[in-house]
Amino acid sequence: MYSKIITTQSLKETQNVAFDFAKTIKSGDILCFYGQLGSGKTSFIQGLAKGLGIARRIISPTFIIARHYDFNDLNFYHIDLYRTKTREDLLGIGIDEILSDDKNIVAIEWAEKLLDLLPLKRIDLRFEYVDDNTRKITMESHE
Repeated sequence: MYSKIITTQSLKETQNVAFDFAKTIKSGDILCFYGQLGSGKTSFIQGLAKGLGIARRIISPTFIIARHYDFNDLNFYHIDLYRTKTREDLLGIGIDEILSDDKNIVAIEWAEKLLDLLPLKRIDLRFEYVDDNTRKITMESHE
C-alpha cells in the first residue's frame, strides 16, 4: 500500500500529473475517485486517458453513467455514478462484470456509491477544492 499527496495549481497541471500517473497504471486496475463537484476528477481522468494513449475526447458520462474506450487491446471505462440511486442502477450497467475483467482499466467517479461492490484491490484518488486554481489530490493504493 502507498499513499501520496499532490497539490496542483492549475487545470493543466492536474492533467499533467494524471498523464504521468498513467504510466503506473496496468491492466485490471480500478481507480476510485472521490471529491465534490468541480474538484478536478474529470480533468484528471482526461489527462489519465491521454497518458494511456487514448486519442478520443474524454467527456464525463454523467447522464449515460459509463463510457468505454478501446486502446492497445485493452478497455478503458470511465464511469460516473453521480446520478445513480440504487444498487440495481449499478448492476444494471454491468458494473460487476466491468470490475472483474482483467483487460479493463476502470476510472469511477463518485465511487463511494459502490458500497459493498467496491473492490478491495483498488487505487483511491481523493480530490479537494482548495481555491479556483488549486487542488489537493490524495492517492492511496489498496492491495
